[in-house]
Amino acid sequence: MRNDFTKQVNIEMKKNKNIIFLTGDLGFNALESIRTNFPDRFINVGVAEANMIGIAAGLALTGKKVITYSIAPFITLRAYEQIRNDICYQNLDVKVVGTGGGFNYSTHGLSHHSIEDLAIMSVMPNMEVFSPSYSWEAKESIRAMIKSKGPAYIRLGKNPALDYSKPDFKFVVGQGYIIKPGKDILLMITGNILDYGVTIANIIKEEVGLNICLVSMPSIKPIDEEWFLKVAKNMKMVATMEEHSLHGGLASKISMIFSQSGLNKKFLPFGIPDRFIKDVGNRDFLLKKSGLDPETVSKKIIQCLKNI
Repeated sequence: MRNDFTKQVNIEMKKNKNIIFLTGDLGFNALESIRTNFPDRFINVGVAEANMIGIAAGLALTGKKVITYSIAPFITLRAYEQIRNDICYQNLDVKVVGTGGGFNYSTHGLSHHSIEDLAIMSVMPNMEVFSPSYSWEAKESIRAMIKSKGPAYIRLGKNPALDYSKPDFKFVVGQGYIIKPGKDILLMITGNILDYGVTIANIIKEEVGLNICLVSMPSIKPIDEEWFLKVAKNMKMVATMEEHSLHGGLASKISMIFSQSGLNKKFLPFGIPDRFIKDVGNRDFLLKKSGLDPETVSKKIIQCLKNI
């Protein structure tokens, strides 16, 4: 997904000479083309994420559109005060890019897990939040971010993702995309665990004969409430799945729509439990430890259906 991001940024920087790119001393394999093509607009600020956001704010105040890039937990947690006070409070045109969301840097341990970024970015006024699942969504999310004139955060997956886009897809901020049509269960997924969703849909179909409507949600903030209610209204139940804490991410946003709209549906959220994941292993191992493997999720959905 990082390569898709880099390609789109190259396109946008070629079109708009006002874009400045800042990196926190990483990503040079992925970012080499940006540095080569735009050497006067590519700045390595070093391992200093808070300073990077401060520099970005200063550049934005001079009329520049700024993209800042680092590993997701570093750019969101180390620079949180600066993002809040310098960027969001002043509603500046700065885009925050976090790569390796969720457990993508799993073997590096807890310091490299990013399971709260969507929550802490979403809570700030003026901030748009994106979490694309695959190539097309990543490119379109970048385009939407560049088009907007305020703060935005995008979480990128480190691992490659299949491209599920269809010719009739049109990117609309706040809406999701039906990857697999179905009329029984709405399963909404954000981020690059979408492959798991396809497996879950196949398991549910095989074991109980029900069809999952699999929706990819690249927009975390805002979410189009009218669009969601239209998609959900005829379903037996709604489930969400995210490589993120159950608190403050997609599940929280959808449950709020439930409570405010009075939608009378069974709701089942899947996410990382409210604890630190201290185990070390590959991404699939940590997702399974968190109860996010397809077999566990499918089993819980089937059990929930029996109780409706």
